[in-house]
Amino acid sequence: MRTFDAIIIGAGQAGPSLAARLSAAGRSVAIIERKHVGGTCVNTGCKPTKALVASAHAAHIARRAADFGVVIGGDVTIDMPSVFRRSHKITLDSRMSNERWLEGLENCTLIRGHARFEDRTTVRVGDERLFAPQIFINVGGRAAIPDFPGIHDVPFMTNSDIVMLERVPKHLIIVGGSYIGLEFAQMYHRFGAEVTIVEKGPRLVAREDEEISDAIQAVLEGEGIAVRTAAECIRFSRDGEDVIVGVNCTKGEPDIRGSDILLATGRKPNTDDLGLDAAGVALDERGYIIVDDALATSAPGIWAMGDCNGRGAFTHTAYNDFEIIAANLLDGETRKVSDRLPGYALYIDPPLGRVGMSEREASASGRRILVGRLPMARVGRAVEKGETQGLMKIIADADTREILGAAILGTGGDEAIHGVLDMMNVGAHYDDLRWAVPIHPTISEFWPTLVLGMKPVDASP
Repeated sequence: MRTFDAIIIGAGQAGPSLAARLSAAGRSVAIIERKHVGGTCVNTGCKPTKALVASAHAAHIARRAADFGVVIGGDVTIDMPSVFRRSHKITLDSRMSNERWLEGLENCTLIRGHARFEDRTTVRVGDERLFAPQIFINVGGRAAIPDFPGIHDVPFMTNSDIVMLERVPKHLIIVGGSYIGLEFAQMYHRFGAEVTIVEKGPRLVAREDEEISDAIQAVLEGEGIAVRTAAECIRFSRDGEDVIVGVNCTKGEPDIRGSDILLATGRKPNTDDLGLDAAGVALDERGYIIVDDALATSAPGIWAMGDCNGRGAFTHTAYNDFEIIAANLLDGETRKVSDRLPGYALYIDPPLGRVGMSEREASASGRRILVGRLPMARVGRAVEKGETQGLMKIIADADTREILGAAILGTGGDEAIHGVLDMMNVGAHYDDLRWAVPIHPTISEFWPTLVLGMKPVDASP
């Protein structure tokens, strides 16, 4: 048995950074990875998908060149193998950079293999047993595969598969109308595929306010993407080389015939094969590791970070998990997950940036709320760029003057949202945002305008 001060299981976004902090503090650390260093973000998530989004955006702008007075001879075509190679190189470069960094850390040992708990302080990797008084779990998640009728009778892809695709599907059917599915829908339609989105619910991205969902659907349908919502009985079958997706929608044909299927129906944690019961680590009914506000599990000396703890599903929340644990264990602080503002982005084009409460959530809280909204068609920067789809929105508490949340579906929305996010993080009131002097011409300059235009909304019980 080898002994360490700390063991980290999983080399995603939180694990390596924690290994660096612990090793710099003189602790001996073993970090165990059974597949690729970098986790979902580097290998099958952010890095490859945003590289693909960039290629799709370039194709879209090239096709719109005449709108800007730019003449391009001939049709715009897609060299998908080259698109893939560019994306995959970005992934490989990032993965190798992370590996070299880890391998160069003093007091840190990178171990390849599958880790399983034998007890609260002992982990087995192959034939080797490792001991540490502190263990940190950072095993991430994977695509969930619902038990749809006929699903195992047809070939299908998940996000991990489609980022490795070197061809453009003839007709891609995407099952799941939320964040992952919508990004791939727009991306592959811009690459030249016919795309249909099938969503069981009554609207896309149901987490968002209805006006945001409607605007997102309008963007996608405006580009020629078919959207089928209220698909209450999703089922699968084959007909020769084609795949058939049954939807039973109230409108349109009951079946959709396509060439390829992408399942984008949510994620599940990688916690089912770690031997967590042997360590006394409790899980919830969905398989996520139960943690407290400091990310400690039910087992003393064991913490869980990232997607596997159910407290965030993003790279930035996983990294913040590391920051919380490191601050508490090494810096004498008392950081808490509950202090974290929920913020995220949807990377369709134009992107959606979101922070804090939606209008629906704020109304349901029983507060007296104020809401300001502005169509992007009235934003000078958007008009100048020829990208006027979407809207800006801000929600505030009428009594406390607290900013409760904001959304921007529009060009630069993933960046412009940070003006509000930063204000909220320091506890500023909407008066502070009102009297900021943003730079012109930008998207962010309109946040004070939204504050001035806020109107009361009746709170629902």
